[in-house]
Amino acid sequence: MLSGKDRGKTGKILYALPREEKIIIEGLNLVKKNQRPKKQDQKGQIISMPRAVSISSVMLICQHCKKPSRMGVKQEDKKAVRVCKKCGKEN
Repeated sequence: MLSGKDRGKTGKILYALPREEKIIIEGLNLVKKNQRPKKQDQKGQIISMPRAVSISSVMLICQHCKKPSRMGVKQEDKKAVRVCKKCGKEN
């Protein structure tokens, strides 16, 4: 994460929402939600769940240099390969 309350933290992407330009990341941007009881003898509870984050506030981490960096695309034999802008290696 580049900004917000979870700045500097990392996590795996659970869902991508391309139309809204947002993603949901595991363990980040958690909000508490009151859940009503489903059955009569069951208690209600407060659960924390991840909410969507704008893709402009996150950045991919390079597998080789372990730093957040922008990614470029390089054509190799009619295949698009993602390349790190900092170290230049393929991801």
